[in-house]
Amino acid sequence: MSLPHAILTALLEKPSSGLELTRRFDKSIGYFWSATHQQIYRELGRLERDGLIRELPARAPARGQKKVYEVLPEGRAELARWTAEPQDPKPLRDPLLLRLRSAAVVGTDGIDDDLRRHLELHRRKLATYLEIDERDFPPEKDTVPDRLQHAVLRAGIDLETFWVQWIERTLADLERS
Repeated sequence: MSLPHAILTALLEKPSSGLELTRRFDKSIGYFWSATHQQIYRELGRLERDGLIRELPARAPARGQKKVYEVLPEGRAELARWTAEPQDPKPLRDPLLLRLRSAAVVGTDGIDDDLRRHLELHRRKLATYLEIDERDFPPEKDTVPDRLQHAVLRAGIDLETFWVQWIERTLADLERS
């Protein structure tokens, strides 16, 4: 249910074509809510069919012109309804954790190499988030929308920090064996 709401959010921030949305997902929303290009295009069709978004009229007729979408009042109302709706936290479902549990039963061959690979991936993502934090959130950027967006980024920073520390500790525990 959240992909349509992620798209509505992105379109309220800036009316966009499907291609522009997929690029924006790759650079911002995609850090915490991923979607393939096909999923985004399919969802745009549904949102338009449901009367939540509409295609903006083209400025001038052109062959192969991109459709640019904007959110209609019904779409804004749906997003506001969904935002206010209480939701329970989702349980953590990470294949790495299940693989570690399985390694406790069948043996740890290869698991330390994959833990090191995961460690490097989490370190890179943490570095990316820290760069975004430095670049996009100076102290003077202090409106409520800025603080909410910054809170999302800080959640990513805290999660990546957790994973880096946890994997380092897990590798150290494996090396003690």
